[in-house]
Amino acid sequence: MVHWLQSAAARHPDRVALVDGGVDVTYAELRRRAQSAMDALVAQGVGGGDRVALALPAGADFVAALHGCWYAGAVVVPIDLRLSAEERAIRTAGAAVIVERPLSGQSRCASHIALEPESVATVIHTSGTIAAPRPVELTYGNWLWSVLGSAVALGLDENERWLCPMPLVHVAGLSIPIRSAIYGTTAVLLERFEVDQVLALLADPEQRITLVSLVPTMLARLLDAGLRAPPNLRWVLIGGSPIAPPLLERARAARVPVAPTYGMTEACSQIATNGWPLPGVDVELAGDGEILVRGPTVARTALASDGWLHTGDLGALDELGRLTIIGRKADTIISGGENVAPAEVEAALLGHPAVADAAVHARPDPEWGEAVIATVVVRGGLAVDPEALRGHCAARLAPFKVPKEIEFADRLPRTASGKLIRSRL
Repeated sequence: MVHWLQSAAARHPDRVALVDGGVDVTYAELRRRAQSAMDALVAQGVGGGDRVALALPAGADFVAALHGCWYAGAVVVPIDLRLSAEERAIRTAGAAVIVERPLSGQSRCASHIALEPESVATVIHTSGTIAAPRPVELTYGNWLWSVLGSAVALGLDENERWLCPMPLVHVAGLSIPIRSAIYGTTAVLLERFEVDQVLALLADPEQRITLVSLVPTMLARLLDAGLRAPPNLRWVLIGGSPIAPPLLERARAARVPVAPTYGMTEACSQIATNGWPLPGVDVELAGDGEILVRGPTVARTALASDGWLHTGDLGALDELGRLTIIGRKADTIISGGENVAPAEVEAALLGHPAVADAAVHARPDPEWGEAVIATVVVRGGLAVDPEALRGHCAARLAPFKVPKEIEFADRLPRTASGKLIRSRL
C-alpha cells in the first residue's frame, strides 16, 4: 500500500493536516517532518519490524513521529506520560528506541518501507479498567478497514475538522489523526480535555469543527457548561461506556447531534455506531448474551479458538441487527438470585436532576449474596437525600435493582480516556 501520509500530501499539499495548539500544519509540512523523523530513527539503527515507543505529548511532534516510524517500517507503541516508572518499563520492554523528544534528522533515506496490510502498525495497551492493561497488535489492514467503516457510519466531508481531546495513547484518540491522514482531512489536537477550551472550539463558527470524540462524562460537563447547537458539528462520537438515556435526551434537547458508539482496542476502535455494526464487521450474541465480534478490524491475536473476539460485554440485537449494550459480564451483580446490570441502575440515577455522575457496584452481603451499592457525584450547589435517590430509582426499576445503599463522592475513578474503573469503588 502507498503510505497514507504520502498520498494525502501528494493530493493536498497545502491542506491543513493538523491543528496543534492553534498552529496549522499542512500535509506538505507534516510529510517533511515525518521524513525527518524517519531519518533520525534510521540513524539510530531502527529497521523494519522494530518497535519504537513514543513517549511524547499529544500534538504534531507525536503524529510526525508516528508516520516517521511507519516510513521506517517500525511498529509504534504509544506510551502514556503519566505512567509510573514500573508501568512504563513494562510497556517499553522490547522497544528498539524510546522517543522522548521530537525527532529530527538529516535527509539520507530516499525510500520508505512499503506498507503491508498484514504487518503490525501499532501496539496499543487496553485501558485496564477490569484487568491489567494488555498489549494489542493492530495491523495496517485493521486500521484501514476501521477507517473506511467509520466513514460509512458517519459520512465524510472533504472539509472535515475532527476535534480530538482524547489521549493519543488510546485507540479512540489515536484513530483520529490516522483517519484524517487516510481521508486527507484535518485533525484538531488537544493535549487534554478542558471544558472551557472544548466548548469554545465547538461554539466558534470560524473553527469549523465538524466532528468530536468524547466519553459520556465529557459530554455531560459540556452540556452543564452551556453547550448548545454547535454551528458546524455533524456528530459527537460518544464511546468508552454506554450513554445513559437521560444524557442522550439532554443532548438532543440542546441540539447536539450524538452518535453512540461501541468499540474496543481489540477491534481497532469502532465496532458499531448508532447501533449498526461497521461494514464487514459481524456481531453475534453467545447464549449468555455476550457480544461476539469478528471481521477485518479485529486483531488476530484477540480471536478465540472459535474465530470470534469474546468482548466480555453483554448486549441485545433487535430484529434488524441493531446492537444495544447492556453492560459488562464481569460487572453483573447477583442480588438475591437476580441479575442486575450496573449500567441500567446508573442510567436511572443519572435521570435525577441533582446527579452529575453515578457508578454502581456490588458489595458482599449475608442476606442477598451481593448488595447493589451506588456512588453518586452531586451537581455543584445542589443537595439530595439518599432516600430520595432510592425513591427515584424505585419508580423506574424493579425492587431488586434499587441500590441498598447510596454513597457520595467528589468524583469517580476514571481512566484518562474517561472509562469508569469500577474495581476502585
